[in-house]
Amino acid sequence: MREDSLRRLTLRLREFARARNWEQFHSPKNLAMALIAECAELVEHFQWLNEDQSYQLGAEKLEQVSLELADIQIYLLRCADRLGIDLLAAVERKVAINEARYPVDKVFGDARRASEYDD
Repeated sequence: MREDSLRRLTLRLREFARARNWEQFHSPKNLAMALIAECAELVEHFQWLNEDQSYQLGAEKLEQVSLELADIQIYLLRCADRLGIDLLAAVERKVAINEARYPVDKVFGDARRASEYDD
């Protein structure tokens, strides 16, 4: 179900861009730049909040954050699509890598980078 939903969304976004003749602008470089700009817009909503406040967004702010996250997802999917990357497969590979790099018994409750742990 999840994979099918992501595939349908990717195809919908592809058709959206093609119907408007926007694929000419959707190079991986441009999509990556748009993605980082949307990430910055997301960060702006949290910039001056403390940790507790970041969990307690009002309805209007939560809707704005929701739309920024949607923009991020759109550009992420478009970039993966334009590069021919199966994003779900890539995420599965990366989770497996992270599980090996950060074994529970070694890192539980500790947020250091993998290179900072003693072997």
